[in-house]
Amino acid sequence: MKNWFVINTKPKKEFQVEKLFTEGGIKIYNPKYMQENKIKAFFPGYEFVYFDFPAQYQLVRYTRGVKRVVGNKGSPTPIPEDVIREIKSREIDGLIELYKYGEEPEIGDEIEVMEGPLKGLRGVFKKELTAKERVLILLNYVTYQGQLIIEKEKLKKVLK
Repeated sequence: MKNWFVINTKPKKEFQVEKLFTEGGIKIYNPKYMQENKIKAFFPGYEFVYFDFPAQYQLVRYTRGVKRVVGNKGSPTPIPEDVIREIKSREIDGLIELYKYGEEPEIGDEIEVMEGPLKGLRGVFKKELTAKERVLILLNYVTYQGQLIIEKEKLKKVLK
């Protein structure tokens, strides 16, 4: 019977293993995310493979780049389909989106700087700039009003 299972890959072989399984017609799910304009494996060294145990076990286990199929001594441990669906639900355009400080701010939202020397300052999310996920915010601080360019990951949307 086919189920989802977790495989442990050799270091930095996630994309090679994904390609081999895809070419071999075996369903594989390798969650990915973007960091510094580079696509990376969300679970380094681990991927989800949908196969028939025990019929396809040897094929999966001995695919180049696979270290082991995760499980107990007797057999691999199946992963519920709901787990895969939940992880996929967090994807946008095939990449998992992570927001360090909760919900991603949008233009016009009140934000707070969460890191660096300006930590604690509040402002309004003005515009998103493409290079390095930087954003432009308007700061209102006592009698000072100015603009600041800062990394988006250092901001938190202020919930009202």
